[in-house]
Formats: sequence, structure tokens, C-alpha cells
Amino acid sequence: MNKDEFKPFIAAEENVAELTLKSILLGCVAGIIFGAATVYLALKAGLTVSASIPIAVLAITLGKKFFKTTILENNIIQTTGSAGESIAAGVVFTLPGFLFLSSDVGGVSSGEAFFNYMTILILAILGGILGTLMMIPLRRSLIVKEHESLPYPEGTACASVLKAGERGGSFARTAFWGLGFALVYAMLQKVFHVIAEAPTWVSKQTNRFLPSAQVSGEITPEYLGVGYIIGPKIAGVLVAGGVLAWLALIPLLATLIDPIRAAMQLVKLGMLADVTQAGGAGGWDPVTQTFADYPLAIYQAFVKQIGAGAVAAGGFITLLKTIPTIISSFKDSLGSIKEGKTAAETKRTDRDLSLKIVGLGSLGLILLVAFLPQIPGDSITNKFIIGILVVIFGAFFVTVSSRIVGLIGSSNNPISGMTIATIMGTCLIFIAVGWTGKVYEPMALVVGGMICIAAANAGATSQDLKTGYLVGATPKYQQIALFIGAIVSSIVIGLTVRILDTPTPEMLAQGIQHAIGTQEYSAPQATLMATLIKGMLSFNLDWQYVLVGVFISLVIELCGVNSLSFAVGAYLPLSTTLPIFVGGAIKGAIDWKERRKVKSAQEEELGPGNLFATGLVAGGALAGVVVAVLMVIPSVRDNLSKVNVEPLFSEWFGEGGYQILGVLFFLLMGFVLYNIARKTNEAEDILDDEK
Repeated sequence: MNKDEFKPFIAAEENVAELTLKSILLGCVAGIIFGAATVYLALKAGLTVSASIPIAVLAITLGKKFFKTTILENNIIQTTGSAGESIAAGVVFTLPGFLFLSSDVGGVSSGEAFFNYMTILILAILGGILGTLMMIPLRRSLIVKEHESLPYPEGTACASVLKAGERGGSFARTAFWGLGFALVYAMLQKVFHVIAEAPTWVSKQTNRFLPSAQVSGEITPEYLGVGYIIGPKIAGVLVAGGVLAWLALIPLLATLIDPIRAAMQLVKLGMLADVTQAGGAGGWDPVTQTFADYPLAIYQAFVKQIGAGAVAAGGFITLLKTIPTIISSFKDSLGSIKEGKTAAETKRTDRDLSLKIVGLGSLGLILLVAFLPQIPGDSITNKFIIGILVVIFGAFFVTVSSRIVGLIGSSNNPISGMTIATIMGTCLIFIAVGWTGKVYEPMALVVGGMICIAAANAGATSQDLKTGYLVGATPKYQQIALFIGAIVSSIVIGLTVRILDTPTPEMLAQGIQHAIGTQEYSAPQATLMATLIKGMLSFNLDWQYVLVGVFISLVIELCGVNSLSFAVGAYLPLSTTLPIFVGGAIKGAIDWKERRKVKSAQEEELGPGNLFATGLVAGGALAGVVVAVLMVIPSVRDNLSKVNVEPLFSEWFGEGGYQILGVLFFLLMGFVLYNIARKTNEAEDILDDEK
């Protein structure tokens, strides 16, 4: 089927309200909400989920009912709003790395001065604009010409949601139930502390069978929802990496390594001031030469570097597997630019922004990077080179990102692998011209950060343009909406990052100045990016641990398993991946029960289980952001401490009983999700109505 034979839902000849003030404003509100939620989720778990479908559900429910929006206005709402989620992911996966670069004699990171609101805001906006800018010449070749071969699953499902809303389908209630359930659960957990936040079991260091093993879980709604959405296979591979780390590697190393050796390694990594001083990761006691939390100390000292090597190798393997796609996408991109026909198109559904905007925008981006004082670099020449690298890598990886998400969806987009490749390529260029040492580390992170943001935004932009192609939107209006969404959401994304980074009084008492990088917000990808940059530019990477991780990924890949997912699981705390696995197991149980029924991707996306899980993710993440904001205000923090019932419950039930109570609440939430997901007949009736 060629493009002339394809007929969108709204014909090109029809004039329907589209890029209106209300659609832009509603889209900006959605972008702000989901952008903030994504920052929280990505910092906590290193994972994100697509926001396009939830925003589309909100648009057809609230927009159509209260603001009388058309289907094309609803498309603009989800297009504008989805920019917030993708940019937030790119920001969180890289820019907190400023905090983890090489330290000076005072223990302050060489990049800490750049981890400020203005720098985050500028890099987020420029990266977001770059991702959308480079997608303008690619739309015709990837979205139109390859309509049949590139399904863009989230974009197609989102179009189905918009069409269903236009025809009168009503199924958003389930998502709102999930949202409400998550908010109530989160209030009980994060405000009143009726529910334990992370029940934990740890074996003693003196245990002769399995010393210092740890099983724990942050039993939150968002993790359960994420697990259900990504499904049993990915969730199982994630938790498998965690099992290897926390029930195999840590007990093994705890047996072989003396505590003083672990303390010395923590000093080397900057996580402990000195072996003669108490504190640091794991709670070092120099008098008894023991750790209060030995599993955490071993994890931070050794296993985290093994996990970093595994993630780096997994990202490269994923990238290597997509080389044929990269080559073909790049050729199509060049061919599309040479055609230059978009400016001459008069058909409404074929109108893109001019290619002149792409050229001038790219030049303007290079100049902004070169002259803005918030961008790291000791001269305009250095920063000008950074700008050129950003545009070159951006053009390449935006093409790659768009092609990949067209086949496997945005949730499976190997953004980390592309960013690792960008950072290592940038570091090699720096080394070639003699730019080595910690002064150049922030500059390398800027290149990687902007490419990560651009590639993430390009993936989401591609899905949005696919949705627009199916419903009959005007591409030019969508591209304008994406630029607006990128700018507005970036304002709140930077603010959310800074708020979540604010240390609690307990952290300050321990000398911790940043909440990001602690157990609370581990920021796994950003830590990895900083580790790679430091190691390459200083020639001082702990290769013995990193290479163990590399070969673990290689072994896993040779077994036919996705090494990147396994590696991320090995890098993250088990407390993160275990509750995600529970959500995936529930999805697996539903799939097993319905195994005889053949379902389309559309049915999967719009099923009651997926909608309720989406509500759990949004509600749990938003509650986390709100509580974090409130905790920054001293008076509110003091008042919230008065309603904390954890001491009372711990006294009544004992510490173990209190944690078991939390597990029972989590199992109750899982039971509710399972029962709602079983309502397949209702979902099928809705789909039949849509048809």
C-alpha cells in the first residue's frame, strides 16, 4: 500500500480544528505532569514507560467532555504532552552524572558546578529541539513510505485510542481507578507510613551457607505497574540480574573480601572519607572494622562496577545488533533530504516544516552551545567543537532511534547503548586531540546528555507522527506542538530534578549534599555514564571489575537472553527489580490464563490490566514527586512527621511484623490488579464497539 492509497481517519480535504490554544495548553499541562512523574521513576528505577497512550486517554476523556476538543486537537494534546516524558528520560539518564565525575581535593565533583537549574534547563531544551528538528526530514521516508513495514506500536495504539474516543468509546475509567488506588496507597506508605516502604531480609555475615545475602523490595504502586506493562519476559530478565548480584556475587565477595579491603575501595570511589572515619556506604565502623550494612558496602564497592561493565557491554551488543538498521536508516535519511519535496507539497496531511528550519536550527544550536556560559568548556573554540559533535551524533542517532522504535516500540529503545557509544566516541576524539583529565569530563557528558535527550525525544516524536499520519493530522502543526512541549516541559523537568536532589536532614547529618546518587534516587544510568567518562579520560577505570561485567553480558547474550535488560537488573538494587517482577508475573499469569485467545497489539494496549497499571504508575510516581516537594518545606516536614505511625506499628507488631504487614498490602494491590486484568470480556466489548 503506498501513501496515495492510504486514507487517514480525517481526510486531507477536511478542515478540523487542530493547533488551537486550548489543545496546546492542555498538552503542556499533561507534559508537565508526566514529565515530573518520569523524572521520579527514572531516578528511582532507571526505567520509563510511554506517556502517549495515557495522555491520549486523558484527552478523549477530559478534553472532549469539558473542552469539546476534536480528534485532531486531542492528537495535539498527546503530541505536546509526550515530549515531557521523553525529554525527562534523557535528562535523568545522563545529566545527574555531573555529580559523579572526578572529585577535586575537597571531594567536590568537577561537574557539580554545572548541575544547576539553568544548565539542566538549557541542555533539556536544546536536546529536545534537536530530536524534533532532525525528525522533520525523516518523516516522509520512515512514517509515510514505510507505513507498512514500520508499525510504530505505541503510535498505532495511540491512534486507536483517539479513534475510539471520537466514536464514543469510554474506557478511561479503569486508568483513573488505578490512579486513585495508587494515590491512596502512596499516602498510606509515604505520608502515614502504615505500609513499610522497603521490607528487607538480610542473612548475617557469619552465616556459613549464604553470608550477607539480601532480599528486599520497594513495594510501591509504580513498580508493580511498570512490571505489568513491560511483561513477564523483560521483568524476569531484570530480576535475574538482581538475583545474580544480591544472592550470588555479594555473598561470594563477602566471604572472600575482608571488610577493611571493602572500606579502602569505598575510599577510592569517594564514598568514604577515610578508613579511620565512621560512615560512608554501608555504615563503616573504624573501631570494630565492620559495616552496619555489609551487603550495601559490597554492592557499592564492587558489584556496582561489575554492573556498570555489564550495562556498557549490553548497550554495545544491542547497538551492534542494529547495525543493518542503522545503515539503511541513514541512507534513507540522506535520500529524503536530497528529494526536498516537502516544501512543495500542498496537501494538508503532507505539510512539514521547511528544511531551511532544520539547517538554520542546527546552526543556531551550535552557536548557542558555543556562546552560552552555562555550557562547560574553557573556550568558545572548545564549545564550538562540542556543538558540532552534538549535531553530527544527533543526526545519526535520531535516525537510528526512529527506525528502532518503529519496529520494537519506544519502551524497548536502547537509548543507553546509543549514549554509551556517543560518550565513548566523544572521549576517543578528546583523547586524540589531547583533551584528557577531569576538566574535560563535563564537556563529554554534555555531548552524551544532549544525544540521549535527542534520541529519546526522536523516538517519542516518531510515534506521535505515526499517530498523526493515521488520524489525518497536519505534520507541521505536530512539529510545532513538539517544539512547544519540549520547551515547557523542560522548565518543570529541571525543577523536579533539583527538588528531588534536595537532601533530607538525615542525609545532611551524614554529610550527604545530594539525594541523587543515594539509595533513595540511585540514578543508575547517569552513574554509569560518569564512570565511563572518568575511566576513559583519566586512564584509571577499575577494568578488573568492569570486565567481569562485560563477560557476564557476553555470556547472557550467548544464551539468547537480552543482555542489556539483565545487566540493568544486576546494576540496580534488588529492591527495585523484585516488585517489578511481581507485576510482570501477574501479567504472565493473565497471559497464561488467556493463552488460547489470539490478541492484537491494540487489544493488549487497551486492555483493563494495562490501563489500570498505567494508572498505578502515574499515581505512584506523582505521589512520590508531591511528597518530595513537601518534604523540602521544613514546617510541612515537621507536621508530616507527627502523623508517622511507623514507630507505633513497629511497637505493636515488632519490626518484622510491621514489614510483613507492608507485604500484605502489596499483595492486596497485586490481587486487585489481577482481578481487574481478568475483565477481558469487557475489554473485548469495548473494542467491538470501536470497530
